[in-house]
Amino acid sequence: MASAAVESFVTKQLDLLELERDAEVEERRSWQENISLKELQSRGVCLLKLQVSSQRTGLYGRLLVTLEPRRCVAAAVLPSNSFTSGDIVGLYDEGSQLATGILTRITQRSVTVAFDESQDFQLSLDREQTYRLLKLANDVTYKRLKKALITLKKYHSGPACSLIDVLFGGSAPSAASEIQPLPFCNPGLDASQKEAVSFALSQKELAIIHGPPGTGKTTTVVEIILQAVRQGLKVLCCAPSNVAVDNLVERLARSKQRIVRLGHPARLLDSIQQHSLDAVLARSDSAQIVADIRKDIDQAFAKNRQTQEKREKSGVWGEIKLLRKELKEREEAAMLESLRSAAVVLATNTGASSDGPLKLLPDGHFDVVVIDECAQALEASCWIPLLKARKCVLAGDHKQLPPTTVSHKAALAGLSRSLMERLADELGAQVVRTLTVQYRMHQAIMRWASDALYSGRLTAHPAVAGHLLRDLPGVAATEETSVPLLLVDTAGCGLFELEEDDDQSKGNPGEVRLVSLHIQALVDAGVQASDIAVITPYNLQVDLLRQSLAHRYPELEIKSVDGFQGREKEAVVLSFVRSNRKGDVGFLAEDRRINVAVTRARRHVAVVCDSRTVSSHAFLKTLLGHFTEHGEVRTAFEYLDDIVPENYSHEGSQGPSQAGAKPHSSAVSARKPRGGRPRDGTRASRAAAGLERKRTGGKPSGPEGPSQPSLNGGSPEGAATRDPAEHFRAKIAEFVASEKTELEFPASLNSHDRMWVHQIAEEHGLRHDSSGEGKKRFITVSKRAPPAQPAPPPPAGAGNHTPADAPGPTQTGPPAGGQRSQDTLNLKALHLERLQRAKSKQERPATDRVATDRVATDGAATDGAARDGQQASRSGLRTLPEKKKKKEAKGKWVHLMGVVPAWRPLRCGVSPLEARRHPWR
Repeated sequence: MASAAVESFVTKQLDLLELERDAEVEERRSWQENISLKELQSRGVCLLKLQVSSQRTGLYGRLLVTLEPRRCVAAAVLPSNSFTSGDIVGLYDEGSQLATGILTRITQRSVTVAFDESQDFQLSLDREQTYRLLKLANDVTYKRLKKALITLKKYHSGPACSLIDVLFGGSAPSAASEIQPLPFCNPGLDASQKEAVSFALSQKELAIIHGPPGTGKTTTVVEIILQAVRQGLKVLCCAPSNVAVDNLVERLARSKQRIVRLGHPARLLDSIQQHSLDAVLARSDSAQIVADIRKDIDQAFAKNRQTQEKREKSGVWGEIKLLRKELKEREEAAMLESLRSAAVVLATNTGASSDGPLKLLPDGHFDVVVIDECAQALEASCWIPLLKARKCVLAGDHKQLPPTTVSHKAALAGLSRSLMERLADELGAQVVRTLTVQYRMHQAIMRWASDALYSGRLTAHPAVAGHLLRDLPGVAATEETSVPLLLVDTAGCGLFELEEDDDQSKGNPGEVRLVSLHIQALVDAGVQASDIAVITPYNLQVDLLRQSLAHRYPELEIKSVDGFQGREKEAVVLSFVRSNRKGDVGFLAEDRRINVAVTRARRHVAVVCDSRTVSSHAFLKTLLGHFTEHGEVRTAFEYLDDIVPENYSHEGSQGPSQAGAKPHSSAVSARKPRGGRPRDGTRASRAAAGLERKRTGGKPSGPEGPSQPSLNGGSPEGAATRDPAEHFRAKIAEFVASEKTELEFPASLNSHDRMWVHQIAEEHGLRHDSSGEGKKRFITVSKRAPPAQPAPPPPAGAGNHTPADAPGPTQTGPPAGGQRSQDTLNLKALHLERLQRAKSKQERPATDRVATDRVATDGAATDGAARDGQQASRSGLRTLPEKKKKKEAKGKWVHLMGVVPAWRPLRCGVSPLEARRHPWR
């Protein structure tokens, strides 16, 4: 045996586990000492003001206590929390900790905790008193992990000797044995799945099934287990989580094999209760005797609660102990019989410990150990079941999330490296078979993951290769439901992440608003909220998203990336959160986390992010490039019309801030994006209209998807140019100087080019309208008044000599300290024009719209409101309400929050469009 390698491994793992344990204990201690109870509850690690609703005796005679929110609150539900089955929790009253238990079940309205029989506190539990639960460090898990490692170190004889030798490099894997062609239980397996099954059965010590997202890994594992049972082998099947184990139980139950699921029934899914050890024991011959003993125990508890005499209480408690002893003996005998007769025993890795029911079985009882989702498990936990058999089959995907750890130091030192990852790196093709046909994702979604992480080996099954949201029953064919990939880019929009003291917690209210609008568009198109997931890497962003969306869409799932591994949805909306000038991406730097997030989707992925920040990371840059090449790219300006560009200064008429200059204090505050719902019906309808992207008459866009965006930007009419902005600028300038009144751009422009045309036309004071749907959309630019010769910007004071009804915005003069850039927009004029255009559209059909003159805004801010009203009157427009005019006249920064039309990006300083044109340079 590779004793030296084993000893070195065990020593290092014990040290790392100690680091992890210390980090977890310190975290829990800081919760108790430094953080208020309300704050702990908001973090999801504490539940306050609970009352006892029931008590009963469970397996092993342990007391199961169910607690609910105070009954004085109608239809009370538990607050959002991170409690899961198996957590170690402390029960507290108003004064101190009463006991420690294991959480066995949690629903929206109740939580059930199992308490050890040695604790007699239950005799004084008061149903009228309030209690609280707090997460504690998991002593049981650490004790089992350490015990397994120590046993591994001392393991010199037993069924796992040859397996240990192979797994630690002491010997090469034995040559595969020849097997006859298999009659597969599942005839629908693809070629890669069949090869994996045959390979796993032919190996003598080790086989690894690598299952990338959506490739049917669980289907393959189930087939391997069923084929092993056909050969008369006893199988122990494990996984790191209860959910993963229950998934296997559900699949195996369909085969009518004799299976037993270890673990408390309250911890398991309702659909598999009949396969739990408790249920199997209830059907055994000794079930009635066990039931009578439990009944006697419950009656003794009731008797003890009713009596006040200490001597009588002591006698009853002694009776309870004797009954529990008899119960344990009867149960163990029944357990041993049930476990021996089962073809497959299933448990979590730690649930397979020798201090549980499996201690009753002799060494060598199992022939094969199968560990599903092995890449998510600490290697130490895998050695708990591995020591019980001579052969193992490991299944998972080491390109997805690694095992969860608390200690960053321990993770970097190797604790987060899974057994599957280690063996795949060391032994490679000798022991690994990869599944290559995926059955989940549209091929455009799959292609990025395949190229970035799986060497381009994945192919999409024809049944899913082209499926889109619009193909679902009851879903309309809109622009949102007709594309598999959508990138909503916030670069240059000033939607920065929140600055929080806690480095691990980040939020971005601006992205919350964008996600909310996109969810609204999908639901309005007929997509069920239950078919959509919103995923983000930060818990703070999860909370912000839930506050914004949960009440409107109760069935919408909003979770962190870690909480969604192993799941899938028809549509996934990702909020990457990070938006800062440093290019810091935090958790996003974990490639496997991004792989998990993107590959949860079946038909549609929308990514909301700041491309300038995110593309500072090479791996994320490939993702943005893929979305740009194969999907649709939109700017946040198309969704929100109160965005303030990040480089815009308070002195709007003076152009962008100088590089390196400290922004005005009001500009800094304005950069904080304002979340929440639209303020009025007009805003609400406009937000929805922004998502529908100017559909004619509200009709769906049909099967033709939007044009493909391009990083380089296509030139109209096939003209090639390195700088599309300059090409469009020259073309529009030539049009302005000509006698023509209308200029039409072809439908061949991509969305990026169309945004340039809109902006440059706006700079020249021209009308610019989009017509058509999907790939047939084109832009028409027209003059608002008889053409005039273009002239350079007027000198200071010249604005006073410009006629009030002249086309285009006037300027109040060059900025102090330099000539004003020709690209700087008159923000106030744009704001007024947008408001007037919105009202005009509401009052008459779009086909009868009359060209309106742009409102000029020269002069001082104090008399600006009156002049705006006069100019609006001369232009035949409705004037703003008096209250609104007063706000404009004040010249406050707040009026700039509504500057940008839903389709129009600004060119202020470093233009967002300049960043959009080459978003990750």
